[in-house]
This record gives sequence, structure tokens and C-alpha cells, in this order.
Amino acid sequence: MGVTAFAISLIIFPEISFEASIRGVNMWWEIVFPSLLPFFIVSEIMIGLGVVNFIGVLLEPLMRPLFRVPGAGGFVWAMAMASGFPSGAKLAARLRQNGELSRLEAERLICFTNSSNPLFIFGAVSVGFFYNSHLGLLLAAAHYGGNFFVGLTMRFYGLKNEKKTESAASFSLRSAFSAMHKARSQDLRPIGKLMGDAVLSSIHTLLMIGGFIILFSVLNKILFHLNITSLLATGAAKVFSLLHLPSELSIPFIAGLFEITLGSQMISQVQPSDLMEQVIVVSFILAFSGLSIHAQVASILADTDIRFRQFLFARFLHGLYAAILAFLLWKPVYEQSFIPSNAQPAVPVFLYEKTVWENWLFYLQQIGPIFTISMLIAYLFFYVTAKK
Repeated sequence: MGVTAFAISLIIFPEISFEASIRGVNMWWEIVFPSLLPFFIVSEIMIGLGVVNFIGVLLEPLMRPLFRVPGAGGFVWAMAMASGFPSGAKLAARLRQNGELSRLEAERLICFTNSSNPLFIFGAVSVGFFYNSHLGLLLAAAHYGGNFFVGLTMRFYGLKNEKKTESAASFSLRSAFSAMHKARSQDLRPIGKLMGDAVLSSIHTLLMIGGFIILFSVLNKILFHLNITSLLATGAAKVFSLLHLPSELSIPFIAGLFEITLGSQMISQVQPSDLMEQVIVVSFILAFSGLSIHAQVASILADTDIRFRQFLFARFLHGLYAAILAFLLWKPVYEQSFIPSNAQPAVPVFLYEKTVWENWLFYLQQIGPIFTISMLIAYLFFYVTAKK
């Protein structure tokens, strides 16, 4: 029924659907593909070479007591923070398929390794949407800090059904190198085959991600023009009134629950609201990640026995933690650190000096399409070679 209604909406709103599709494609091949592909390829190669086993042994004394996951979870956590969603789910699923994580451990791991990358927080949101480079540190602290607290909370998940594990081993370089050598000796693929498989697997995942980005970009626009977003926003407005937040943020909030980029941009353009109120709502949206990311994660987890509902619960929990941290850290992190006593309430956009993140975002937008096309050609080459 829903699919039929969506298909009819595409026929009724062809121009809107086309514009939303173009927006999704541009986002994918300018930003998402070139920023995620190197991390995906490097991660696959590191897993094949046994580097993840090496890191896992070293981080076991830290990750096991804190989050009740093996040390290899530290590698997933670091890569997820650097590259952004859905890297955490992809790497956790990969380790689960290799038998390095139990199902409970994998479900705990995906709950706190789903995060936005620094490029999006510092470049796109703080500078691109709010024209305020100082907001990046506050948003990042709330976002990554919220994920940390999600990890601490989810460590208690499944304790009754989990077998008792041995206490975390002590730090040992010798054991780490031994684990890496054992993992590499079990993977008999030569380096060339390993790299080819890494490229094929990474681009295949990114093609799936691109499809979901385009789909939810169109869906978000159609829901907005059908006034369904406004209808859902009436319920959000009542909740916002209880939290003393302006009702004008309700429609951008609902849009952000579907797709975080559009929602964050709309929130930054709401004039009657205070900047702190905007940051609180944006922090929740960034942590919740949007249904587009949820669909991507669900698709990745479908090839494993990892259950999705824990991930969904963790996203609501992450949103609450991030919003609370944004409120608590507003004064010490933002006001006292970046706002002088004689500061003006607003600064013209052209007076802002470009930050490293903004320059990197601009650079990606320039070379992203060329890089994406080149790698797709390489993907076809590796695919045809593998078939032969």
C-alpha cells in the first residue's frame, strides 16, 4: 500500500521528485562516495592482513571492561568516528561474519559506533549551515560524548543471556603480533586479490548507500508537499512546548528524522529560535541519524544474525544524550570559550575565515564527481576480472 502510494506520488510530482533525486545524487557522488570509499577499502585490507586482530589484542583491556566488547571493537569505533555512518555497522557485520564477535557483542558494538564524521559536523553543519565555525566543537563533543554514554549503557544489554567471559588480558605486544600473524596465515589471498576484493566490497556497499540516499531524499520532499510532514510536526510541536522549545522547529525536526542533511539545514534557517535551541535539536537529529541511515544499516545487517531493534533503541538514546550534553556544554564549551563579552549577535557570512573543514568540504565537492566516476570504472574492471 505504501509503495503504491509512493509510486503514485512520483507520477503526481515528477518535477519535485527529479529535483530531489538530483540533490541526492549530488550529495552521494560529491561527498559520501569520495569520503567513505578510502576508509572502507583500508578497513577491508586491514581485516585481511590481520591488523584488526593486532589492534584487538592491544585494546582488549580497555574495551572489555568499558563496553563488554572485544578489543577489535576499538578499531570499529575509531574508524566509524573518522569516516561516519554506516561504517560502524559495516565493520561490525564484517567482524561478526568472521566469527570475531558474538551476536550480543556485535549488537552492543553497532549501538555506539554509529556516528557522523568530523567533516560533516565541522564543515557542513557548523560552517555550511550555521556559518559559525565555533559550533563544531560543541556539536562534536555532544555527538561523540553521547555515543560514549550509549556504549556504557548498552554494556548491560544481554547480560543474562551471555556466557561469562574471562577477564581482560593484560597489554602484550607479543600476543598482538602473534594474533596478527595467525589471522594473516588463515587468509590465503595474495595482496592483489585482497585489494581487488576490498574495492569490490566497498563500492558495492556505497552503491547501496547511494540508492538509499536518493530514495529518502525524494521521499522527504514528497512527504513535505503532501503536508504529511506538517501533520507529524503538530505532535512534535506539543512535545517541544513541554520542553520550552519553539514550535517553528517541529517541521525541520520531522524532516531531520528522515534525512539529517535537509533537517539540519532547515533548522539553521529558523529565525525566531535561539541558537542554543537550534543546536539542541540538531544534536538530537545528528545522533538519531535519520531513517535513511537506519535503512542503510538494516540492509547491511540483513546478511548477518545481528538484530536491528537494539540499534533503533540506541539511536533514540543517543539523541537524548546528545541533546542533554549540548544543553549542559553550551556555556562552558561555547559561550565561555568562543563568545567575547562585546560580541555581536550575528556576523555576515563573507567575514568568516574559511576553516580546514570548510576547505576540505569545498575540495571534495570539486573533485568528488571525477573521483567517483574513476572508481566506478575501476569497479567495473575488477568485477569483470573477478567473473573471468
